[in-house]
Amino acid sequence: MTALHTSWDDAWLLAGARTPFTDLGGPLSLVSPIDLGIKAARAALGRAGIDGVEIGYVVAGSVAQASFDAYMLPRHIGLYAGVPVAVPALLVQRVCGTGIEAIAQAATAVDRQGAGFALAVGAESMSRNPIAAYTHRGGFGLGAPVEFKDFLWEALLDPGCGLTMGGTAEELARRHGISRAEVDAFASRSFERALAARAAGFFDEEVVPVVNEIFAREGMRDRGIVLPRKVESVGADTHPRPSPVEQLAKIRPAFGGVQTGGNSSAVVDGAAAVVIASAAQAKGRARLARLVAATAVGCPPEVMGIGPVPAIRALLERTGLALGDIALIEINEAFGAQVMACARLLGLDEARLNVNGGAIAIGHPLAATGVRLSLTVARELLRRGARYGIASACIGGGQGIAILLENPDGHA
Repeated sequence: MTALHTSWDDAWLLAGARTPFTDLGGPLSLVSPIDLGIKAARAALGRAGIDGVEIGYVVAGSVAQASFDAYMLPRHIGLYAGVPVAVPALLVQRVCGTGIEAIAQAATAVDRQGAGFALAVGAESMSRNPIAAYTHRGGFGLGAPVEFKDFLWEALLDPGCGLTMGGTAEELARRHGISRAEVDAFASRSFERALAARAAGFFDEEVVPVVNEIFAREGMRDRGIVLPRKVESVGADTHPRPSPVEQLAKIRPAFGGVQTGGNSSAVVDGAAAVVIASAAQAKGRARLARLVAATAVGCPPEVMGIGPVPAIRALLERTGLALGDIALIEINEAFGAQVMACARLLGLDEARLNVNGGAIAIGHPLAATGVRLSLTVARELLRRGARYGIASACIGGGQGIAILLENPDGHA
């Protein structure tokens, strides 16, 4: 099997944090993804108990260019989180797999390049996706069409295969005989699990409230977060809500088949960050998990949502593990039918899948998702005393990515 495989002997996930994920047009809709990333990065550093000056490498991802200073996203996240000026920063982009890719790159910097501590961040403002034109640099000819389009909507189309991302999920539903009722039932369960996790306080150790705040650094101009009037704090995800199948069944199809706005990933804004360290640097500190290995692999664009299947299979093959060895698996819920198709092909018991809910309920801020998935599975491994977990995502254009995490003190 052709797959990009990376393994690490000495890379540990120490701690992480994320902002709340809030709905399109919601209370974080005007906040730059850079500032969301700074907020998550500062919180992750605080939870790891280290100062930014100890960080030796910054890797950050964002898929859409949602601000005019988007080129500076990884650099400014690092600098305003207190990272030394001499420490370099890298921007990565693997669409929906960006967050996992950022963690993998940071782990490699720690394991092989002497970074000591590394900061991995994913930040996305879906609300700030631009209305854009790519053909008017030379001006507007008389009678020529004006081609401003909604980037957020147009980016859902893969012109190579002629399908939208939702259309690729519909293709999987047709190939695997997945019905609308089954997808709605899966989505309802995602909402139930997310609500139960929130009620139990699971997300309290993951989410950092966002408030009006100034981010200052000596020698640089202040920047920060300004919330809408009368909003003093945003402390929880906004999309999880009671969603019985009867309610979901009333929503119209979005792509002509089984997928709707209720059983597809929520469009949200947010950021997530984790701190990664070598064993020597982590000595005496609490650790969430050991980062073992990651794989990325291609798949046909018209069924891009199946990408986690070959990625997870390659990961298991290269690490010598079996699916039965994996206690928990997080697969991004881009679309209900897509995740269900992955689970069926893998033969995966859904009792081990997305046990605290997934992106259908919580939302999918593209670059931040993989960081959230990895942080969530690491925390749940500790809570259960289990040993191995995998975080995985499908990727527009036809790819899959997966990362293996280990709780060394967990039971098999």
